[in-house]
Order: sequence, then structure tokens, then C-alpha cells
Amino acid sequence: MGPYRAVKKIDKKVELKRHFDELAPRRAKWRERGRYYHKEIERYLKFLIPEGASVLEIGCATGDLLAALRPGRGVGVDISPRMVEEAQKKYPHLEFKVDDLENLTIQEKFDYVLVMDTIGHVDDIQEAFKQLHKVCKPETRVIIGYYNYFWVPVIKAAEALGLMMPQRLQHWLPLEDIANLLYLEDFEVIKKGYRTLLPVYIPLISSFFNRFLANMPFFWKLALNEIIVARPIRLRKEPREVTCSVVIPCRNEKGNIEAAVKRLPKLGKHTEIIFVEGGSTDGTYEECLRVQRAYPHLDITVLKQDGVGKGDAVRKGFGAAKNDVLMILDADLTVPPEDLPKFFNAIATGKGEFINGSRLVYQMEKHAMRFLNLLGNKFFSRAFTYLFEQRIRDTLCGTKVLWREDYDKISQARAYFGRIDPFGDFDLLFGAVKLARKIVEVPIRYRERAYGTTNISRFRHGVLLLRMVWLGLWKIKWI
Repeated sequence: MGPYRAVKKIDKKVELKRHFDELAPRRAKWRERGRYYHKEIERYLKFLIPEGASVLEIGCATGDLLAALRPGRGVGVDISPRMVEEAQKKYPHLEFKVDDLENLTIQEKFDYVLVMDTIGHVDDIQEAFKQLHKVCKPETRVIIGYYNYFWVPVIKAAEALGLMMPQRLQHWLPLEDIANLLYLEDFEVIKKGYRTLLPVYIPLISSFFNRFLANMPFFWKLALNEIIVARPIRLRKEPREVTCSVVIPCRNEKGNIEAAVKRLPKLGKHTEIIFVEGGSTDGTYEECLRVQRAYPHLDITVLKQDGVGKGDAVRKGFGAAKNDVLMILDADLTVPPEDLPKFFNAIATGKGEFINGSRLVYQMEKHAMRFLNLLGNKFFSRAFTYLFEQRIRDTLCGTKVLWREDYDKISQARAYFGRIDPFGDFDLLFGAVKLARKIVEVPIRYRERAYGTTNISRFRHGVLLLRMVWLGLWKIKWI
């Protein structure tokens, strides 16, 4: 950087500090005038950020947003000393510091890093994104919010009329430019979109605009806010050090138990096998115990299910698992155990954080999936791709893989969605979406059953899946 540019940059910073120092005493007045708008933003961020998480807000102003999120550990930084002073007086249970996004000095890592309406004040946005790695763990989510360029005339008019705090923004960036700058500094975008089509409160009309219309094609690009959720591209653990627990729910699958053990490859540093038997009438439980005795050199656990349904069995197995990565293998072996290393490698090497099997890529064997089941899978894949804002082709494939620490977080937040899922698939998928985890699908060669019959009732369970689409609309898309 040349001396002239450096001096000019310093002058801009001094001017920016002075600007926000002068505005700090009146910040509460402007927030009150835009109360509905701020509540809408808070509501969406509360969906993304669970209460009790550690949160760093960069550009925190007087700390109102950070306080609304109720973090377990909350730190706010701002370039304006007066803003920081006001914030610390208002919220003494949180910590506030003077710091600069382009040269962060804070020495701490957080679950979530929040940068709302701030990057327009930054001289070098790419350098600012590079600085974010100082405060990120591999599992940290970075949430960046900014204004849609379409709203420039409205924002300037609101500032002139005293309805909005004067911003003096230097840059107006579309979502694609923000995503590209993040990519250049080793951040991967998990989801991006628009919020708040109508930022003022009009009974009934505001809800219709902001819950429904803002999520419709064409209309969403007219919304006021651009929001991106990204993750640092960084390994959680060295792949060779990762351990794995494979949970095998089984009901009336006696003929598949030993084959599952014999065909299952070693996964990572150590592989644990957990059978969860669910009230079989063909001697499956006794077969699990026999196989456990027959293979004493393997780490095999046999559990009896307390409740009903595969979802209950998966929760029991995951609760007993001891290893880093949790994996589901259906006991019907229609997903070949030999394919599981593909799933393990995808998560251990950081390709994704929630690995989902897809039966809809390779050609299936003739009787592997009934025609109506295939149609249902295609419908639900489209529906859930829309809900999740991440591409997913096969929501119902039983093989799913995730980090144990992420499963623990999903369990803690399970009450948000409730327990209406007998399969366990959507319990995990919804939880991963709420955590903004990167979903990656691994194509598998779906096989015919060699033993037994399916435990799925197409029509009864199809109705439940439709209920889950509706639940997803209310709990994920229309929030």
C-alpha cells in the first residue's frame, strides 16, 4: 500500500469513527422508529443462532441485536468508542470492545460471527473477510447481512427524513460479489437469500409480504436485506484420527445381521457397531447377541429399543455412541456396507458436515424401489431443496452421517421442530439446516433386499412426510 493511499485510508477511518461517535447518543431513537424491521431481523437470526451459543458481533453499535440473541458468551466490537461505551452501559452482562474489522485484534474464537450492515463501511472487504479467520473455529458460522442495491433510493430517502440512522455507506454489493469475496478468502457459502420485503408494520399485510411473498421467485430479489451464511474451509480433525460409530436399527432382519458385520469395512481410527433392535418376531435380537459373541475382536454393542419407529432407534443408538462421527446403516442392506467409506471420507475430509445418501443417481436394481416410492422421493427432494436452500435429491435414504458434536446440538434444539418423524431422517435434516451445516450427497447403488420385507407403509408414511413439508414451511421458510 502506497503512503498516499495509507493516509487516505486513515483519514476515512477517523471520519467514520467521528460520524458514529456523534450518532451514538441517538441510536436508540432510530431503533425505536424501525422497531418492526429490527424485530424481523432478530427473529430470523434467532432461528440461525441457538440461545446460549458464543457470538461475536462485528459492528455491534449499541449492542441491542447481540443482547436480543441471548448468547452464552457475547462479545460486540465496533469502530466507534462512543457506541461501545453506550453498549457496555446498556448491557453490562456482555462484553464490548473497540476494534476494526480490517485489523481485528480480538484473540478468541466463537460459534457464530455476525456482521450485519457493516461491510459497506469497510475500505477493503476482501481483507476484512481474511481477518475473520482469527475468530473462527472449523465449525463456526459467519452470518453477513447487507442491504439490497434495489433499495438505495428508499434508504437515502429514509435517512433524509430522519426515519433511519445515516449510514454513509461506501459500497453496494450484490449477493454474488459478497459470496465471491468470501470464496477468495477460504470461506464456503452454505446458504444465501433475501429477507424483509416490507420493513414497516401493517397488520396482516406485513406478515403476508415477509413470510410468504418474500420467499417466492422474483419477489425475493426485491427484499431489503441480503443474508449469507458461510463456513471457514478448514478440517475439524485430521481424517486419520477420526473415529466412527455405525448405528444399525433392526426389526425382523435376522438374516442380515451377520452379513452387516462381515461386510462393514473399518472406518477411520476406530469403528464401533451398535445394533438397536426394535421388537422383532423373527429372533433378530438373539441373532445380534450371537453375532456379538462370534466376533469378540470387533467393538459391537447390542441395545433393545424402548420406543417405536426407526427414529427412536437412531436416537437411542446415537445416544450410546462414543465416537467422533455418527453413521446410520439400514439393516436391510439395500445400501451396501461396502459404500460406507465414501460417506466417511466425505465428512472426515471436510467436503460436507452432513452426508446424505442418494439412491436416485445410479440405475437401481429392478425391485429395489417401488414406483410410487420413487415418485414420492422425487417430489420430496424438490420440496426440501426449496426449504433447505441446499440441493438435496433423496431425503429418505436411510444412510446419514454427521459429527457427534453437531448431533448433540440438534438434540438440544429438537423441541423447535418436535418429534413427529418416525424415520429419524427429517429430525436430522431439519436440525442440520437449522445449524446451517453443509449438506453433501453421496450417490449409492441401491440394492434389492436379500431377506425380509420393508417396514415402510407408503401411504400412511407419505401423509406424515407431507406434514413435515408443511412443518418445514412454517419452521424454516416462513419464519
